[in-house]
Amino acid sequence: MEHTFSAFVVREVDGNYEGKVEAKHIDDLPEGDVLIRVTHSCVNYKDALSMSGNRGVTKSYPHTPGVDAAGYIEQTTDARFQTGQSVVVNGFDFGMNTSGGFQEYIRVPADWVTPLPDAILPLEAMQYGTAGLTAAQSVDELSRIVSKETGPILVTGATGGVGTIAIALLIRLGYTVHAVTGKQLEQERLLEKGVVEVLDRKILLEETDRPLKKGLYAGVIDTVGGPLLASVIRFVQYGGVVTTCGNVGGAEMTLTVYPFILRGVRLIGIDAVQTPIVYRQELWQRLAKEWHVDLASEVDVKTLNDLPDIAEALLTSRHRGRTVIEI
Repeated sequence: MEHTFSAFVVREVDGNYEGKVEAKHIDDLPEGDVLIRVTHSCVNYKDALSMSGNRGVTKSYPHTPGVDAAGYIEQTTDARFQTGQSVVVNGFDFGMNTSGGFQEYIRVPADWVTPLPDAILPLEAMQYGTAGLTAAQSVDELSRIVSKETGPILVTGATGGVGTIAIALLIRLGYTVHAVTGKQLEQERLLEKGVVEVLDRKILLEETDRPLKKGLYAGVIDTVGGPLLASVIRFVQYGGVVTTCGNVGGAEMTLTVYPFILRGVRLIGIDAVQTPIVYRQELWQRLAKEWHVDLASEVDVKTLNDLPDIAEALLTSRHRGRTVIEI
């Protein structure tokens, strides 16, 4: 195999952070049990933060971001895997403080590697990526508690990666879906996808006059956090469930205990970083079969050279859907 390969490397230059494609050597990779030839990655909000020099995500530079990667095993010292096997890597510390998926090769611990079902190729795996697994976990938790007959499900951050896939999965499973977005130009597109009603984020943020509002939703999949999460919880009906997985709207929220003690609303946190590999495999099997959705129309395919522009769009809320990086 070639000893040098292409990688996107972010460096600190005079207090600014700049990323570009550079040549890298296999020996530059961290120690690990499995060497993987990466064919596809995808771009997440964490990647944009890492590219901008956010020390809460990445502590030291130069660094190769990319919290998602999919491809084929090139070498392995772990008997659970074999050369040529298709796999996906995401979660744990991958792409944050460990060299990530925006490069042709990665080397990682075997416990970070998830085998892909035969029905899902690396390209499709990255159409889902961490966002897809987060959405699938959210839908799984919600569907254990409320059925499609119970009432509509509200999805916040509806044009983002997790929101986009969560909507597709819920519609696939027969749920009635309402959506929240701050992007008025996207409302028509959401209705075309099968969303029944689209709500403006600003209106919900202004609805703070009472601790409980009319119970309109059987459940909520929240991807935003902050004041918006506090607002939508008050609209959940008796016995409903709210899952939350993001904090782009803020890490803090102010609300009363009334939705929980008077309506029995359950709030479930979704963590895709430390999710056990066994559960990841279960979710991938569902995405390959009964939960399978076609995301091709929601995905742009770009290259490593496009990463700076994509990161800027993510950080300025101009990005929608999913972006796959073909390595």
